[in-house]
Amino acid sequence: MSFRHVPVGLLLISGVLAAQTAEKPKIPVNYDEAQVGTYTLPDPLTFPDGAKVRNPKDWYEKRRPQILKLFEDNMHGHSPGRPAAMQFDVFEKNGSAFDGKAIRRQITILFTGDKNGPKADLLLYLPAAAKSPVPVLLNLSFSANSRTVDDPGVKPGEVWNREHKRVPAAQGMAIGRVTRVRDLLDAGFGFATIYYGDIEPDFAGGAQYGIRDAYLKPGQTEPGPSDWGAIGAWAWGLSRAMDYLETDPGVDSKRVAILGISRLGKTVLWAGAQDTRFAMVIASCSGEGGAALSRRNYGETVKNLNINFGYQFAGNYQKFGDHVDELPVDSNMLLSLIAP
Repeated sequence: MSFRHVPVGLLLISGVLAAQTAEKPKIPVNYDEAQVGTYTLPDPLTFPDGAKVRNPKDWYEKRRPQILKLFEDNMHGHSPGRPAAMQFDVFEKNGSAFDGKAIRRQITILFTGDKNGPKADLLLYLPAAAKSPVPVLLNLSFSANSRTVDDPGVKPGEVWNREHKRVPAAQGMAIGRVTRVRDLLDAGFGFATIYYGDIEPDFAGGAQYGIRDAYLKPGQTEPGPSDWGAIGAWAWGLSRAMDYLETDPGVDSKRVAILGISRLGKTVLWAGAQDTRFAMVIASCSGEGGAALSRRNYGETVKNLNINFGYQFAGNYQKFGDHVDELPVDSNMLLSLIAP
């Protein structure tokens, strides 16, 4: 069974776009085709010296690493690898959910191995009738697990409110509720979800409260110009969730897809570009900084992101708001990194 056999309707998520419309852009966006202008995209299959990629070895051993580094240096920053001390606390292993259709697992990922340190809760459902490991859809959510899925057995979580405080999830908005988990289970798929705010808060200055704080160098109070932004941190968290899924006997870890919407659509694209263990990337409404072409002056722009959401990217990305043509990468190159 593969993900292409699941109707798109099964992936419907409600309320996500409300998270984006609450923040008004400070500079205009362009929705006039007449103002798009002309542009030339950088070619993923051309080396800096003009030579062409001729075969898979050229791509995987030479060109792909070049492109990945360009994104790290200029857009998303450099992320660390798997923490040596990371631990998984499986505090529920065989819970029953959805009228017995699912086995529910709940896992706290202790990023540094410290129960009092940075951590995130991962929620996983597996079809109870499955006789072998199943493919899994891993969702990156705007809400805590207890507000993402309608299941009273899920541990009550916490979310960040508009005052930048952690509060019980029941006091926050249920943004990005997943309503079709039963259908996925009936089709033979597992479903997992993780709250992005557990990994890193979504506001300027949030690095001190998230996973990036654990990686600041002595004397640093904020990430450096080529260090990871919040999107890099959220993508890193998805890879840590994948680290757990590889250990779960009920999961076919070769068939894990990741799903995200809007800024989390940008995130899953970057996660899939970096981590080749993900079999599929489902990025909805990812916009500028995601699947939209930066050089095409339409919709959101790099300058818009720089002004409104600069903390989501590496500091070096700020250089290109007024000089998009000098950005050495574009979304066609990002998508090329996800190609099989």
